[in-house]
This record gives sequence, C-alpha cells and structure tokens, in this order.
Amino acid sequence: MKDFTLAEIAKACNGEYVGDESLKNTKITSVERDSRQVKNGSLFLAIKGERVDGHDFIEKCFAQGAVCALCEKAPENATKPCIVVPSTLDAVKKIGRAYREKFDIPVIGISGSVGKTSTKEMLYAVLSQRFKTHKTQGNLNNELGVPLTLLSMPEDTEAAVIEMGISDFGEMTRLSEMVQPTICVLTIIGECHLENLGDRDGVLKAKTEMFKNARENADFILNGDDDKLSTVKTVNGKKPVFFGLDAKNDFYAKNIKNSGDGKVLATLCFDNNNIDVEIPAIGTYMVTNALAAAAAGKLLGLTDEEIANGVASYKTVGSRANVINTGKIKIIDDCYNANPTSVRASLDTLSNLDGRKVAILGDMKELGSEELKLHFDTGVYAKSKGIGTVITVGELAKELAKGADGKAFDTIEDAKPEILKTIKSGDVVLVKASHSMQFENIVEFLKQNF
Repeated sequence: MKDFTLAEIAKACNGEYVGDESLKNTKITSVERDSRQVKNGSLFLAIKGERVDGHDFIEKCFAQGAVCALCEKAPENATKPCIVVPSTLDAVKKIGRAYREKFDIPVIGISGSVGKTSTKEMLYAVLSQRFKTHKTQGNLNNELGVPLTLLSMPEDTEAAVIEMGISDFGEMTRLSEMVQPTICVLTIIGECHLENLGDRDGVLKAKTEMFKNARENADFILNGDDDKLSTVKTVNGKKPVFFGLDAKNDFYAKNIKNSGDGKVLATLCFDNNNIDVEIPAIGTYMVTNALAAAAAGKLLGLTDEEIANGVASYKTVGSRANVINTGKIKIIDDCYNANPTSVRASLDTLSNLDGRKVAILGDMKELGSEELKLHFDTGVYAKSKGIGTVITVGELAKELAKGADGKAFDTIEDAKPEILKTIKSGDVVLVKASHSMQFENIVEFLKQNF
C-alpha cells in the first residue's frame, strides 16, 4: 500500500497514540480485522462483535507481526503502539477516507437496488483492459467493508471500482464521504429495504446521496430505462450519461440474442458508433451492465476494442446467475439475494431459455408493510412469463405461490420430496431467494440428485 504512518493514522481518526514515540513514523503494510490474517506490518482493527471481541486478540496480533492496534481500550503494558479511539468502526471510516485521498485516480462508485455486483464486475473487466484496477471483493460494500476495500488499494492502483450497499437514509452519505467518486454509477431503483426507505422514491433519495460527495467535475452514469433515474436532468450542474436498452439513451443496445451456450450477444450503440460484444453470462440485463461499463470506459478514453475485450472477459461471481449444467438439468444459481425487481429480472432470463422452466423461489426480506402484496405480484409475474412450475419455501413466499398457482412449503426439507418428484431431465431450474433463506442448500441438493 502507499506510505501510511501511524502518526498519519492517529491524526486522520483523531485517535490517541499510546506507545513508543519513536515508532510514530512506522509505515503499515495492511489493515486487518481478522486476527488470522495479520502479518508483518499490519494495523489490527480491534472490533467488538456479537460473539468475539477483537480486543482479546491484540497481543496475539502483535506476536504475529502487527505494528499497531486501533482499539477502544489498550491492553495494560501493551508491547506495541495502540491508537485509542471511542469507536473502532467510526475511526476506520476516517482512516479509509484519508487513505483514499492519497490517490488521484478514477474512482467509480456504484450502487443500485439490483445489479450492483454484476455491474461492478463488468466495470472491472472493462477498465482492466487499460488500467491496473482495484475492486470491491465479495460483499464488502457496507460501512466496514468500504473502508477496508479502500485501505487494501495497492500503491500502483490506476483505477478503482467501489460498490456501496445501503438499507437506510444517511448510509450512502457516510460511504460516499469515504469513496469520493469521480464517476457515479446507479443501476436500478427497485423495491428493496422498503421497511426503512418507505417506497421507491425513498430508495431514489437514499441512493442519490452519493452525488453530494462526488469529486468536483465528476461524471454520472444512470440507467435511463429506470423511471426514477430517468427523471434526473442534471447533477451538480452536469447532464448525466444515460444507459439502457431503449434507443432514447446515450448508450443503448440492439441485436440482443441469448445464445444456446450461456452467452448473450448484442451490439452496443453510442455516438453513431456500434460495438458487437459477446457476454459470457445469461440474462438480457447483462447487456445493461455492459452498457454502463462501456459508458465509463468511453469517459476514461478506452477504445472500442478494449471495451469489447473487457466485456468478453467478464466473470460471474458466486451465486449470481451462475449457470450449472449437471448433464441432466441446467440450474440458474441466483440465490445470493432477492427482491421483487431482481426476481422479475431472473424470471425474464428463465423465460428466454430453452427447456421446461421451473422456478424455486423463497422469501424476499425487508420489504416493509407491502411485503405480502409484493410477493403475490411476483408470483403473478412468474405466471405471466410462462413459468408453469413454481415451488416456494417460506412463510412470505406462500403469497408468491398463490400468485403463480404454485406449490408452497414451510422449509427446504419439506420441499425436497416435491422437487424430486417435479424436476425432469432437460429442465431449466431457477433457484432464488433472500440470502438468509440458505437456498444454496437447494442448489447442492439439485446437483446431488440430477
């Protein structure tokens, strides 16, 4: 990482430096919250968790090579320096911001109700054709994950793609204060976290908090197919760049075709220019992700060839529209998370594939007072897309089953006999629910039995 001394860190978080004054100019080599990851030169974050208190591991981390601990209380007779703060979690945000300010590079901040991670990966694939690019790993997109992502940027980073996930008002303000994006990307304003945000207008308000902390002369890339985002005419005095499938957008697509081998073909159009691309993933929505990446790429000077090569190098991450061909059936493993918008997108994808279509769906969480209606309407949508076989698991998903004329079960174990009886060779099976439903167990069950 770039030079970052204990003195700088203490100043950034207004912490009290406790220890040998002669070590204040020691440079850290990494920031770690997990004691098992600590190595020579690490700054250890002592965080109080629900089950484990990181303060209990400070001396162990010193023995493993940590040069300092950021903590709320220093151990008696600590063998190495500590920076003492009222809240380790609050302090690491300030430290993350200070480290980000050491970089004068393009930093793309990305958020939205659906497609954050897949668009982040597409942006990374495209920008990596020109720049040494850093990205958010896994689901490190919250108020601890974002500063850790920033603090893990290597010294030679030339561009960064930082994902920001929120569930309440004010969170995006705090995240974007750290990220200070030079390009802001918003995917979709959907029906998620409604128990805190109220409705889609609330979601729009919360997501666009990002804009006020964008760097001067930042650019804004928004999904013009989204009825909420398309109403944004100017941001900080600048007209947004709109992307989407509709030809009204600055970046749009034509000739979209789902190939039989799990790829999507399309022509990306902008500025009277056409780029033919091949996306190694399923789902028409992936074309939208490619358009967002193309827009960012063009703002940063990439060639058409670099954009096409980048799109072609995209890799699916985890349980996000991951296609598993068992030899008997195709499984669309999309069980990382779910809300009505993302489930409809997955049903669209399922409806476009060859074979008998089966959807195994579960509860969608954090939808507020309208949760039952939103589940029922999602079931109606599944039926309208020609998904003839719908199996649900969970109390809320019983409403989804009603809307889809499907079969509902309380638990995964209860549903297994029906799954065995229903699935046939040649089927395409979508598996999707909120992460807490643990639908990865259904994916494993399908792989073992078909």
